[in-house]
Amino acid sequence: MAFEFVASSRLPTEFGDFVIHGFQDSATGKEHVALSVGTLNDGEPVLMRVHSECLTGDGFGSLRCDCGPQLQAAMQQISHVGRGVILYLRQEGRGIGLVNKIRAYALQDTGADTVEANERLGFGADLREYAMCEDMLRHLGVATVRLLTNNPKKVEGLRAVGIDVIERVPLFVGANPHNEGYMLTKTAKMGHLLKPSQS
Repeated sequence: MAFEFVASSRLPTEFGDFVIHGFQDSATGKEHVALSVGTLNDGEPVLMRVHSECLTGDGFGSLRCDCGPQLQAAMQQISHVGRGVILYLRQEGRGIGLVNKIRAYALQDTGADTVEANERLGFGADLREYAMCEDMLRHLGVATVRLLTNNPKKVEGLRAVGIDVIERVPLFVGANPHNEGYMLTKTAKMGHLLKPSQS
């Protein structure tokens, strides 16, 4: 198998104590991690977030997107229930990479929406892949999941690679005046299901 487990370690955070698990795609060298809480291999559905890396939102607190608040809210919810997992995938900018995301931001500064900006750079609206998720969940012993997402296409993508998603759990956080257009585009062009005030 090209996708390999590397190591696990305790990870205390402001949201609670997690275990961080490292994985690597030996064919590409790309690394991904999982954050887990509690027992996952008991056959019961597991609360899960699949979160694609967003350095600007997750690390720098950017208000251009809702990524940072979504990650924090998922960590809070999973820690609160005492059982769950976050798959943190290194797929910056919906798969186009960090520098290209900055190029896309520059186009958005001149009036393009997030989908148009990707397309002007020669990319699809969403290049993320989810095949690695099955390997990560298998290693963790997860059989079925309740997915924290507003994106029905993510549910479809995970089911397409063999993951049993039994429920979509909404995650309504992160709307602000700086990302109003971004949120509208997610609803109108990408099929996200948001509250009226967030669409």
